[in-house]
Amino acid sequence: MVAQAVEPAPYGAWKSPITVETVAASDGRPAHLGAVGDELWWTEPRPGEGGRRALVRRREGGATESVLPAPWNVRNRVHEYGGHPWAGVVGANGPLVVFTDFADQRLYRFEPDRGGEPVPLTPPGSVPSGLRWCEPVIVEEFGEVWAVMEEFTGERPTEVRRSLAAVPLDGSAAGDRAAIRELTDGSHRFVTGPKLLPTGSAVAWLAWDHPHMPWDETQLWWATVTEDGALEHARKVAGGDGESIAQAEWAADASLLFVSDRSGWWNLHWVDVYDNETGPVHATEQEFAGPMWTLGSRWFQPLAGGDIAAVHGKGESRLGIFDAWERRMNPVAGPWTDWASGLCAIGDRVYGIAASAGSGYEVVEVDTGSGTARVVAAAHADEVDPAYYPVPEHRTFPGPGGREVHAHVYPPRNPEYEGPEGELPPYAVWVHGGPTSNVRAVLDMELAYFTSRGIGVVEVNYGGSTGYGREYRERLREQWGVVDVEDCAAVARALAAEGSADPARIAIRGGSAGGWTAAASLTSPAAEGVYACATIKYPILDLVGWTGDETHDFESQYITGLVGPPEVLHERNRERSPVANADRIAAPFLLLQGLEDVICLPAQCEALLEHVAGSGVPHAYRTYAGEQHGFRQASTIMDAVLAEHALYARVFGFEGPDHELELTT
Repeated sequence: MVAQAVEPAPYGAWKSPITVETVAASDGRPAHLGAVGDELWWTEPRPGEGGRRALVRRREGGATESVLPAPWNVRNRVHEYGGHPWAGVVGANGPLVVFTDFADQRLYRFEPDRGGEPVPLTPPGSVPSGLRWCEPVIVEEFGEVWAVMEEFTGERPTEVRRSLAAVPLDGSAAGDRAAIRELTDGSHRFVTGPKLLPTGSAVAWLAWDHPHMPWDETQLWWATVTEDGALEHARKVAGGDGESIAQAEWAADASLLFVSDRSGWWNLHWVDVYDNETGPVHATEQEFAGPMWTLGSRWFQPLAGGDIAAVHGKGESRLGIFDAWERRMNPVAGPWTDWASGLCAIGDRVYGIAASAGSGYEVVEVDTGSGTARVVAAAHADEVDPAYYPVPEHRTFPGPGGREVHAHVYPPRNPEYEGPEGELPPYAVWVHGGPTSNVRAVLDMELAYFTSRGIGVVEVNYGGSTGYGREYRERLREQWGVVDVEDCAAVARALAAEGSADPARIAIRGGSAGGWTAAASLTSPAAEGVYACATIKYPILDLVGWTGDETHDFESQYITGLVGPPEVLHERNRERSPVANADRIAAPFLLLQGLEDVICLPAQCEALLEHVAGSGVPHAYRTYAGEQHGFRQASTIMDAVLAEHALYARVFGFEGPDHELELTT
């Protein structure tokens, strides 16, 4: 029980039961829900097992079990961010699943009720892990697995082609690349997985090309399926010309449902593929999808009776059931304020992954007949008293030019402590990655680690974030390193001006694209004097060094939309990049980097370190073997949190953790 007495103590030095072990154990969430007959299956993180992803099965009656032991890791590297890695059906011997294993990226077949080991279906690539698979679908009629195939043709990250391909289920392609049957011609740089009409007579998919990202412009294609499994008469039925389509599914009447931002918001639409007649399903100023960072994201699911389960909202993601007869959205009741993009429908039941400010992501079942919802797996359990959890304040701050900036503010919260009279708390501005992404106000034990110790946190959905319509998302076009920096600084200044934060003790931290914004905030005149220190994780630090073969193919031309075409890139890099402006850095900083990161290479950090060497600016650089983009190993997560805490203690002047952090100059 929490003591009733409240003790004054310096902000940042409060004692808390939320430990780094708590943070590591809570890292990650269930993902990739799918049906195997009437059973629900999904993947779960295992931070204590090297960060692998386990495949989990929920049997009739509700019992759950891990299907594959370590070291099997059900995860793929398509686009490097991966996507839906498995599929399953009920065969003669029980469940038959196919999955991708992270170690070699091959497709495997497994029948868990028969025992034995998984059997490979695809050969290794011509380069290590160079033949990759995503969004598999088992097509029993042809005895095949249809999936996105990503094939590297050389050593460089941009020497790659993608198509839809068919892999024999009998294993005959495991040693014979020629046995893999390509379904599309590879004319598009990117494709999503095949969506088969239940009759098997047609298939749909999305496609797009450089320099577009999928939230910029995509196309919806469909084709008929012949008796021998070939695709014929392929044609585009929607998209292109600046329209982003994020997901498509077949409806019960054989029309195609899809989410398009043609209205300025990602809304539900339909199209008759035979006569091209199209229209909105439900028009509203809310988002019914998000950025397609991973393949296989499912924000909506058609139901057998014609209704549609859909995740939607403005700045949040609630679940609703669209009544096809009444033409209205009926909200699903429950405490959850964020539903992830992973819906799965089994009969009249919908399953999703949902969280709230007081709970982590859980697997939730919704009975669409009664409208009731319940947690069926990965149930949140309070490891500590919820009185230590932060409580978000949803705020809209004025940015430059009067533009709105959305943020979630988490003041320090600990039932045992209060700050000394007259002392304002330190704050950390958390910058999400992407940058075409967002942050939701859900329970994050890493955030709680800091707020329960007396350090406030504000998460900023700066201009360019998703969830607020295309116009808000487009604010960052050619303005990366400007709008994001300005918006974060505006929020920090506002918190200081209103007396919520100590203006001398504000930090900024972020990873990946958020690492860019955090680092750029130390060099940009727009944020001069705002931040006392920064934590920068697996960052982008030099724009010219993050194009073409200096990063992975998926984002190799992302810079075109974020910063500008090649003819202006070098000039804008000189104006904005932390490496080019390292002489402006005056605040201490911490760099954290995975050594196997192929998205933001360690060379980015090393370039910055060369420029600040001998400058007198205190800094530290910690690297982690075996880590890719984002940290997954429990030991890494714990060390990174302690290092960040130690930095704040050193700079803000309070007693910190017993953790060695050597700052060099």
